[in-house]
Amino acid sequence: MLNIPGRWSVRNCDGASRRDFMQVGSLGLLGMTLSQVFELQDRAKAAAVPPRFEGAGGFGRAKSVIMLFLQGGPSHIDIWDPKPDAPSNIRGEFKPIQSKVPGIWLSETMPKLAESVDKCTLIRSMSYTPKGLFNHTAAIYQMLTGYPPDKVSPSGQLEPPSPIDFPTAGSWISKMIPPTEPVLPFVEMPRPLQESSVIGKGGAAGFIGKAYDPYRLYQDPNKPIKLDDLALRKETPPERLQSRFELLKGINESMPDLEKAVENTALDTYYEKAFDLVLSGRARDAFDLSKEPDKMRERYGRTTFGQGALMARRLIEAGTRFVQVNWPSVANGNPETTAWDTHASNFGPLKNLHCPVLDQTLSALLGDMTERGLLDDTLVVAVGEFGRSPRLGVSTSGNSNSPDGRDHWPYCYTAMVAGAGIPGGRLYGESDETASSPREKPVHPNDLLATVYYALGIDPNMEIHNHLDQPRELVKGKAVTDLFVG
Repeated sequence: MLNIPGRWSVRNCDGASRRDFMQVGSLGLLGMTLSQVFELQDRAKAAAVPPRFEGAGGFGRAKSVIMLFLQGGPSHIDIWDPKPDAPSNIRGEFKPIQSKVPGIWLSETMPKLAESVDKCTLIRSMSYTPKGLFNHTAAIYQMLTGYPPDKVSPSGQLEPPSPIDFPTAGSWISKMIPPTEPVLPFVEMPRPLQESSVIGKGGAAGFIGKAYDPYRLYQDPNKPIKLDDLALRKETPPERLQSRFELLKGINESMPDLEKAVENTALDTYYEKAFDLVLSGRARDAFDLSKEPDKMRERYGRTTFGQGALMARRLIEAGTRFVQVNWPSVANGNPETTAWDTHASNFGPLKNLHCPVLDQTLSALLGDMTERGLLDDTLVVAVGEFGRSPRLGVSTSGNSNSPDGRDHWPYCYTAMVAGAGIPGGRLYGESDETASSPREKPVHPNDLLATVYYALGIDPNMEIHNHLDQPRELVKGKAVTDLFVG
């Protein structure tokens, strides 16, 4: 009898186990080929729902994810969660405005999102308590991998990326549920995650291997981009590449079935997808914003972030599973130009630079994806690694702050989620009167990441093995299943 493992088994990461293949001898009696076996296994994995999620809505509803990572830590109290009745040194300079949904108020810096809030849910109770010094790289690593960092330098920064790091979410997703079309499974843009000299921490495939790293488009999508690596060389016509592919495929097919199955179960598939990726042009076309009407490009805003979000929509439309658009700045950068890291100046940059871009881009993306029907099966998440201190001018992380600056604050902040069956026009959780801590329904960053996996039909608590072959949970968090309840 052939065992087809459920979706929550660790073996799902790599397909069938060697033990499964030891039972291949009985396949001839069933009249089944190996390819048919793999197809049956894929169907079983797609249909399986872990018992503890039975009856909960939203499991497997999403086909893809857009992660808008607002690197630097946006001030929740000045954007998503205004506190007009708090003292002046907490509420700040901005006034609240009523959104189109009764009972939901936003900062005056977000007027367009106030008219689009019926398409999303705001989680106002994001919260965690860090161990020791908390900084950007540690928080980013936790947010995107689901695990706290284990090596921190005396300065509080993490060590550079390592092949033994836990994989970022997009890498796991591209490994477990690769695209069905000849497209890139996981794209990150327009710049790497960075704090000072530590670049890319929490943004790679780590111990599952570089094959699952993101395709890194570190270019400004608001400018012409180069995609030479996704195009055929002039000296290599399609016919020549086709002949090379057929030769390699023929060699692989000549291997004994059992050996091929055990050692290279996905080889044909990977080579075929790589071939199609280059030859079909589908991936290149998805990056080509010149195919969008000027009116649409203006709708998103002619900014790096705005055009990045538009490109994300095009990639998802083409079949990419996971697109991560990093806010185009460097943590600890200059708040007068790019960074959400508003130690030195909070209100001017938010009012004149950051919030107008965020407001236009989010409202355009939610509206555009709704109109195209893409929000039905795409999960959109906008979140930073933490929020900012409710009280102005104080030091909470060892950094110095100006009188109108806000420091790091992981104890309470806001995330926006939309699509994939999550009802719009809602608040989830609540902060206290100063937005300092959750009053109800706290959501750890790991819980949010677990919810991303859950929406894609991946059990967030499935067993995986780290670089030492030790069993671990995919993410140390609990999916927030009631986000999907209307």
